[in-house]
Amino acid sequence: MKTKIVLTFLLAMSLAAPALAGPPKLKMTTPIPDSITTPDRVETSIGTFEFFDGVPTKKSTEMAYDFLDKVNAYKALLSTIPTVSINELRRGQAAIGAKASNQMCIFDTLMDSKGLFLTGNTSTMYALGFLDLEKDGPTVIELPPRMLGIIDDMAFLYVTDLGMAGPDQGRGGRFLVLPPGYEGEAPKGFHVVRSNTYGLWLFMRGYLDKGIKAASDNIRDNLKVYPLAKKNSPPAMQFINGCF
Repeated sequence: MKTKIVLTFLLAMSLAAPALAGPPKLKMTTPIPDSITTPDRVETSIGTFEFFDGVPTKKSTEMAYDFLDKVNAYKALLSTIPTVSINELRRGQAAIGAKASNQMCIFDTLMDSKGLFLTGNTSTMYALGFLDLEKDGPTVIELPPRMLGIIDDMAFLYVTDLGMAGPDQGRGGRFLVLPPGYEGEAPKGFHVVRSNTYGLWLFMRGYLDKGIKAASDNIRDNLKVYPLAKKNSPPAMQFINGCF
């Protein structure tokens, strides 16, 4: 009886041996490197992913999608910071009266801590304003000499330099800023600037080597911003001192 049991066990083991040894290697079987297969478990910085035959479990799938949602949320936050920042600059200037392109904030007495600017300094004569090309259409900037400035669009992206680093090379000159998609022929006599957005931030510094009053007078007496359509009767400039 015992001999019969042993023989039966040995027979069963011999039949099961091929299955225990893994899939059979046939003539056309191709060896698959472990390096390109999916393991059953993968340890990552966000947790352990588990797989069955290369397919993630339900829990692992949910963990992956949750991580992607967080990554996309971070990307959305970071990508909108410049746009939010420049819109808040426009809101701040509008709150103290600089709502039109001919209304400029000027720091006649230089900046102090009350301004709450991220990178503002206390030794610069700033003049700041916004253009509205949707409302005004092509807009002229008559820039005084001895200025250093820049124009940024509403994504806080660089558009052009003004003054010392610009095409006027600090001599002053007339700039014509054209709205998105403008197809008309630009009149001659301008440094032509084409914008991707209707709103634009006009950021300028006045040189103080001749004193604060001289820098202020240069801006107040010579800076003009107006719609091209009103070149024959441009609106008077309005300067708001010590904004924010």
